[in-house]
Amino acid sequence: MSPLLSLWRYNSRRFRFPSASLFSTSSTPQPVSLSSPTFTIWGANTGVGKTLVSTGLSISVLSSLQSLLYLKPLQTGFPLDSDSRFVFVKALDHLRLANFANSVVASNQILVASESAKELGGCEHEKVELNGGEGEEVRLECKTLYAWREPVGLHLAAEREGLMVQDEVVREVLGRFLGPGSRDEDGSEWRLVETAGGVASPGPTGTLQCDMYRPFRLPGILVGDGRLGGISSTISAYESLILRGYDVPVVIFEDNGLSNEVALLSYLKKRVPVLVLPPIPKDPSDDLTDWFLESASVFTSLQDELLLFHSRRVERLKDMQKKAMDLFWWPFTQHDLVPENTITVIDSRCAESFSIYKVKDGKEAIISQFDACASWWTQGPDMSLQTELSRDMGYSVSRYGHVMFPENVYEPALNCAELLLDGVGRGWASRVYFSDNGSTAVEIALKMAFRKYVHDHSIVLNSQKGIENASGFKLKVLALNGGYHGDTLGAMEAQSPSAYTGFLQQPWYSGRGIFLEPPTVLFTNGKWELSVPDSLVSEKLNYQTQPSFGILADIFCQTRDSSTIADMYRSYISQRLSQNSVPDQGTCIGALLIEPVIQGAGGMNMIDPLFQRILVSECKKHRIPVIFDEVFTGFWRLGRESAAELLGCYPDIACYAKLMTGGVIPLAATLATEDVFQVFRGNSKLRALLHGHSYSAHALGCTAAAKAVQWFKDPRTNPNLDSNNTQLKELWDWEAISKISSLPNVKRIVAIGTLVAIELEAEGFDTGYASQYATSLIRQLREDGVYMRPLGNVIYLMCGPCTSQDICTHQLNKVYERILALDSEEEEHELDVSNVSTRQCISVY
Repeated sequence: MSPLLSLWRYNSRRFRFPSASLFSTSSTPQPVSLSSPTFTIWGANTGVGKTLVSTGLSISVLSSLQSLLYLKPLQTGFPLDSDSRFVFVKALDHLRLANFANSVVASNQILVASESAKELGGCEHEKVELNGGEGEEVRLECKTLYAWREPVGLHLAAEREGLMVQDEVVREVLGRFLGPGSRDEDGSEWRLVETAGGVASPGPTGTLQCDMYRPFRLPGILVGDGRLGGISSTISAYESLILRGYDVPVVIFEDNGLSNEVALLSYLKKRVPVLVLPPIPKDPSDDLTDWFLESASVFTSLQDELLLFHSRRVERLKDMQKKAMDLFWWPFTQHDLVPENTITVIDSRCAESFSIYKVKDGKEAIISQFDACASWWTQGPDMSLQTELSRDMGYSVSRYGHVMFPENVYEPALNCAELLLDGVGRGWASRVYFSDNGSTAVEIALKMAFRKYVHDHSIVLNSQKGIENASGFKLKVLALNGGYHGDTLGAMEAQSPSAYTGFLQQPWYSGRGIFLEPPTVLFTNGKWELSVPDSLVSEKLNYQTQPSFGILADIFCQTRDSSTIADMYRSYISQRLSQNSVPDQGTCIGALLIEPVIQGAGGMNMIDPLFQRILVSECKKHRIPVIFDEVFTGFWRLGRESAAELLGCYPDIACYAKLMTGGVIPLAATLATEDVFQVFRGNSKLRALLHGHSYSAHALGCTAAAKAVQWFKDPRTNPNLDSNNTQLKELWDWEAISKISSLPNVKRIVAIGTLVAIELEAEGFDTGYASQYATSLIRQLREDGVYMRPLGNVIYLMCGPCTSQDICTHQLNKVYERILALDSEEEEHELDVSNVSTRQCISVY
């Protein structure tokens, strides 16, 4: 201990160390308060002076009459090397020498140490009080969360000393010191989190620290390297942080006489201030008192830069709701129904969750919200994949930028095509046609199908004039009521009348299709049931013979193909085909277009797979090309790589998008059989498929798709795959689902793969897409950390293919509790109404 400290009143006590296992973890990341400036101290390497910067900044903050909490989550070399104690001792030394007028309460505490580290001592909880004048008291708290004895990498120390701490535990314990209510909330206390080693040094489990701390996304001070080679290591560290979405408001390093700051300022183009500290004395006996005095102005500048960054960040977040209302025109949104204070301000995303700006009880914080709608069904990355995608896409844009696709080939497009054909297209497709989004992919598919139909049915073509006998010739689409295939005009023509196709939305809409009313499957009161529309029921199927199913797998079992219901389906479909496809009269069904298994935007309806399987079979008998719209259902969304695997039959053409790129950039693909491709070949360009986009097969999207497609199907990166690597394990708690299905306020549930959809019983309210019945429930769930966007009175949870079962269960339980409470509220309301009616009757009579 410094002799200066002996002049002060000193208190110490023995601290009892809890084991790491005593720190229970939560599935929801801790919020981070914005009321106080909070920063991470990163190093371009080990030995660059992170702790000196932490100490100098602490002195500057304390000198400006603000308190400070210094956190060292992970420390090796303890107790001979204790960064938290260094900050504690040196900061107090400096304040004493400066005759600091205010009272100071300072402490240093070690929460958990390995057994071998405790043997050397140094684990006392130290507390010092400096009695100053009558001014405001300031506090300095220094804490080391976990400590190991050996001065080696964290992963080695944790393994050798038997104190393994999981990433989630480190984040949980750290988060308790960063959240609202844990400290002063008036902005007078700073919080510094100093990492160990360099930016990419491993943590105890081997996870890089820049990845381990990413859920907090604290802005970082990068302590660069002023030595020979330091320009390179500093830039590498900076790029590693930026790649992961961190903000780096300041770079600071020691002057070694090499003018490294000149090169860094040139590289950073003055986007980031670069501060230079005086040379650090090399004499180990130097107590650095003079150096800290000499460096005071630099640390004051550092404090000023950080305060400016913090205030600007908070002000921008505060203003965003109003600016959004003034500037945006949101899709699928009635602005008059969105109060300004309900707009979600998203600061960032990490894996399955948003980090949002929230003000509650006057306290500002960044909190986590589970993205339960998977950002319109696009999302799949876990934290590791998000980083991988960022790195691979950065490489791709640096190597290719954008290059034209027709008549050209480049690795990202070729690799993506090969993976698609070996994955979702395996066993049936031979060609990949790239486009930009799902709706466009569907329009391309329709063009392919119509040409194939015209070819197969010997409708005469003329390369210059089109169909020679085109007068009065009409091609229609066979589709299902409730289907949805996108918002472009052609795709809308291929779907049944709905909220999306009304006159206000699409005055040109005519509905060029034959739309069948499909049977659906639903989970209600703890069992799967089949719902057959009246228009389809025959006398052979009465109420007693309509089946229920014990498990989901029974619904897909192909032994049903020989059932009475199957015969009824065949008869119905055959009859409709005969009635509506009359080539002699110029009317033909040129394509079948369906969303396999689940209709998404139509309300998350599960179509009886037996019906769809027979529908495909009957259309193929009539040589009607079959299109699967797998924009929503593809890439493990329903538990299989392709929903076609669930149906047990394959299309001629299929459309993919959304989850294909992992959800980071738009890209779509229409896959087709070789037979479909061949009908477009010829000696005239007019016979080719004349459809395309400037950014067709862009390298950025193809790179992302290749990474995501491989990631989801590799057991080394996706722990949710079963032992055969062909389907996802069960992600949802079926006991909870069964409970929810039995609630009075729940009409039906669909649970399959990454999806749980719940239709609420909205009796007395409007139902369907325009329903506002779920509005209050959605707002309550958002307060609970679950971001939902309903489809009318249908709410749903959607995770990624790699999301853990624990996370799924945690979110599902929140939904259960809220719906249960909703039922109780409605029962109380009904009771109140009943009492009012009774009182009215009494008063009348």
